[in-house]
This record gives sequence, structure tokens and C-alpha cells, in this order.
Amino acid sequence: MNLSLNLNKIALLRNARGDNYPDLEEYALRAIELGVDGLTLHPRPDQRHATCEDVLTISNICKEKSVEFNIEGNPFSKATDNYDGFVDLVKLSSPDQVTLVPDDPDQITSDHGWNVESCNESLSLVIKEIINSSPKARISLFIDNIQNDTINFEILNACIKVGANTIEIHTGPFSKAIANSNFSVVDNLFTLAKKAKELGLNVNAGHDLNLDNLSYLRKMDLIDEVSIGHAIIVDALNYGFDDTINKYISATKG
Repeated sequence: MNLSLNLNKIALLRNARGDNYPDLEEYALRAIELGVDGLTLHPRPDQRHATCEDVLTISNICKEKSVEFNIEGNPFSKATDNYDGFVDLVKLSSPDQVTLVPDDPDQITSDHGWNVESCNESLSLVIKEIINSSPKARISLFIDNIQNDTINFEILNACIKVGANTIEIHTGPFSKAIANSNFSVVDNLFTLAKKAKELGLNVNAGHDLNLDNLSYLRKMDLIDEVSIGHAIIVDALNYGFDDTINKYISATKG
């Protein structure tokens, strides 16, 4: 199970002081040196954390160091005076993976995934545009594990229909359930991931993952990649950055 470090929280801390401290590039390089498999950025139109410049800087570092760059965002986020627009950022950065998330510009964090209704012609067209500019990139859709109290099987074929070859399962509810000792969510997520694999999809997971719940995903032996940022930075306050990265690498690799 690969680990992609989401750098957004480091960028947020930097932006709080209006200077280049902490230096995002320095921490990206440290994480790569320690052995992470990739780096993730989720630039939003207000650029409250990752900026357009960060996207280009981190994508270049990933290319130089031969690790994967994953860019996340809403594909319908258009260009503004200060923001290049998500699809244009994809074209400029040539990522290894593009994770599409249906978040609103003012959302604090990504709290829901695509549903069957939102996997429509508009999404299919923007995915085609992304594929034309980055033909080697995996196209991942952020999806919910459960829909209307049942395992969300319908979304899998919808993802394939619009051109995605990868899903990222929204693990927020999963993580909360594990914290409350509700382990039935493990079987539900396993069942969805297994079906996705049978359909030929790559399976990623992300949101609220931490050292307490990663082992449940690793033991499934179905999850290709997890993207983690918030928990790593919180744990770094207790353990230090380097030790924290090592702990998460151990948790994902076993």
C-alpha cells in the first residue's frame, strides 16, 4: 500500500505568516528522502494552502526524484485573477494521478464524493480533456463507500463510464466508525474495494486516516494508495516530522 503525503497543511502553516517558512520544498524533499511513494497537493481557488506555484514546484520535484505527483481538486474550478483553473493546472504539471473531488470552493475539507447523478456528461467531457493533456495519468474519482445505507456499488460502473480508471474511497465515515469500535465498516469497505478490483479499477483511500486505522486497510491487501496529510502533521507535533513519516511508512507497508 503506497503512501502519498498531502502537503496542504504545511502550505497552510506557511501561508499563515505570509513568508516561505516552513519551506514546502524542503519538507517535500525530506519526505521523499525518508521513503514516501508520492506527494499530493489539493489547490483550491482561494489558494488558502497550496498555491498554483506550489503545484509546479512540487510536480517538478516529483519528476526529478522519480516519485508520483497526485493533484486533487474540483475539475470545474475555473480560472480567476489569482487562480489558473484546475484543468489548466493539470496541463501545466503533467501529474501521475489526477484525483477529482466534488468540493465547493468554500468547503473546509472534502466531505463527500461523486454520486451516480454527478457522474454525467459534463464530468466525462472534462475527464477527456485531462486525458488528452496527460494521457499517462491515472484518473481517480473520490467516492463514498456507503450510499443510502447500502454499499455504493452503483458508483463503480458510473466512474468507469465517465472515463476514470481509479477510485479513491472517502474514508471519513470509516475512520469515525473505527474510533467508535464499529468494525462492520471494515467488511463494507472491503466488499466495495474487492468489487472495484474485479471491474479493473485501481483503489485508493483517503480522509481522516491515521496510525490507529491504517492497519485495517493494509490487511485488506486491496488498497493501492492512501493519501494522508492532516494526521501526519498533527502527529509530527508529538513525534517530529521524520519519525512520523517513518511511522506512517511502516503502517502502510506492514
